[in-house]
Order: sequence, then C-alpha cells, then structure tokens
Amino acid sequence: MKLLYAEDETAMSEAVTDILEYHHYTVDAVYDGRDALDYARAEHYDGIILDVMMPKMDGFTVLKTLREEGNTTPVLLLTAKAEVEDRIAGLDLGADDYLPKPFATGELLARVRAMLRRREEFTPDVLTCGDLSLNTANGELRCGENSVLLPNLEFRLMELLMSNRGICLSTEDMLVKVWGYDTDADIGIVWVYLSYLRKKLASLGSAVQIRVRRGVGYTLEVPK
Repeated sequence: MKLLYAEDETAMSEAVTDILEYHHYTVDAVYDGRDALDYARAEHYDGIILDVMMPKMDGFTVLKTLREEGNTTPVLLLTAKAEVEDRIAGLDLGADDYLPKPFATGELLARVRAMLRRREEFTPDVLTCGDLSLNTANGELRCGENSVLLPNLEFRLMELLMSNRGICLSTEDMLVKVWGYDTDADIGIVWVYLSYLRKKLASLGSAVQIRVRRGVGYTLEVPK
C-alpha cells in the first residue's frame, strides 16, 4: 500500500513515516501543501494523510482542489485543531476521516486501515499466485507448509509483483512504487532485491518464478 503523507513538522513526519513503513506501507513524505498537491497529481496513491496547517497551501485547500479535479483517493486529515466546525469543514470537502493531534499510534494505524478499506478497489489481506500466498498484514510469504517473514522492502516488492501478476513491470516502475517518488536509490537496488526474492522462492520450494522479458520488465510466472 502506498501513502502520501504531508506534514510540515519534520520530527513528526519522520516519526510517523517510520511507524507506517514498519507496518509495511510505502510512504512519500512531503512538507508543504504545494508539494502535497503536486505529488497527489503525479502519482497513484492508495491513501493520503494530510496535515491541515501547512505552509504554501493548507490541507483544506489541497483536499478541495483534489476533489474538484476528480481525485477520489481516500484522505485522512491530521490537525491540531479539534473544533467541531473544522472537522465538519474537512468532511464536507471530501475527507474520509479526521484525526486531531496529539494522537496515539494505534489509533492512527487503525484509521489508516479503515480509510484503505473504503477504497473503491478492495485489496485482499492475502494475495495468491500459483503455490504462493502473501499475507499483507504481517508480511508472511508461504508455500505449502513452508513460510518466511519478508523484510520491509522485500515485502513491498513481492506485494507489487503479486498484485500485478501477468503484467511486466520495468525496473523504473518498481523503483518508484517501492522506494518512493523522490528516492535517491540507484536503479541497481531493484535487481539486488529481486535476487533476494528469487532466493526466498527457491528456499520455500515454490514453482513460481520471477521472469524477465528483455527490454520490457519483470513479472511473476506460474509454470503450467
């Protein structure tokens, strides 16, 4: 699951991003409303977390603009403002939920999960491909009686491949979707993590393979 998180307080942004990434979300973090709007327009996100009080453009304006442009991505508003009028304003503009600061980590995660469940496209808790299953809640990759817990980046990459079975994904696509829109990572990191996943598939005894189509990209293949 890929989230856009807009928060101008650096310490808060880093802490929440770490928490979300620990729970297997991919996060693009931005620090003002203008960047939030630009990122939301340029990328497809499963959900958007918006602070209301931000420089350059406040969260209400970002939300209003996105909804007017037809963007239906679920939005969770975060703000220090707890007044009823502000909550009503955010919901009327098209927010899916509203969480006042300060908030407990558990409540944030619960509200993010609830927000994502309300997406138009439902993503199951367990993805399957051939003899493989991937539990998106805990990162467990299973083949028959054998299983392994995938580290965060390996989980994200496998989730991407399993969600796009039959579709060839370029290394550039995978880099952006797994490592983030503004990553400084080199394209070679994708090949490294694909190698890690191939080793995991072999250790599990799975028949599923990561295939490359020269000049096109990578896909999961289930032998007939």
